Amino acid sequence: MHSSIDHKDFYEPPGGILIWILIFLELITFGVALIVLIGYSREDPTAYHISRLKLNTTFGSINTVFLLTSGYFMAESLKQFKANHLPRATILLQLTLLGGLSFLLLKGFEYYEKIEHGLTLGHDTFFNFYWLLTGFHVIHVFVGLTILGSILWSLKRARTPLLLEDYEASAAFWHMCDLIWLLLFPTLYLVL
Repeated sequence: MHSSIDHKDFYEPPGGILIWILIFLELITFGVALIVLIGYSREDPTAYHISRLKLNTTFGSINTVFLLTSGYFMAESLKQFKANHLPRATILLQLTLLGGLSFLLLKGFEYYEKIEHGLTLGHDTFFNFYWLLTGFHVIHVFVGLTILGSILWSLKRARTPLLLEDYEASAAFWHMCDLIWLLLFPTLYLVL
């Protein structure tokens, strides 16, 4: 008995192959940066540990909840969109955006606090990594919110047909932001 494999699913994943190539490349970029960070931390573990203790783990934890909750709402929004329950999909997408905006607001407050204490780029190697990694992640969250905002705009303007592939691609990008944070948070805030 010969089973056939459907290669279509591999070449046409949810959201299209290009978004998954982008996600793969982004994860490699952040992964390499985290490996380099860990390598540098081995040279002077005490200094890295002292710098890490200057981070606000409560803010990091709350931001983790914001992003994971937002990711949950995004998954539910996509499910409602697929079921053609557009009003529910819209509400859930708005909650997704609220979670992302809450993340940015709290991260902005955390950045302000670090700047006030002189913990900026150039302070030490740990904070160079902190600013570059979290700053690059913030850019991704901002881009993700912009994409989700355009999806919301299309949902509210029923005249413009919204493709499932576009919705899936935006969801995949948003979940990538969650995943990157789940790599950054423990490495920066808890481990070193």
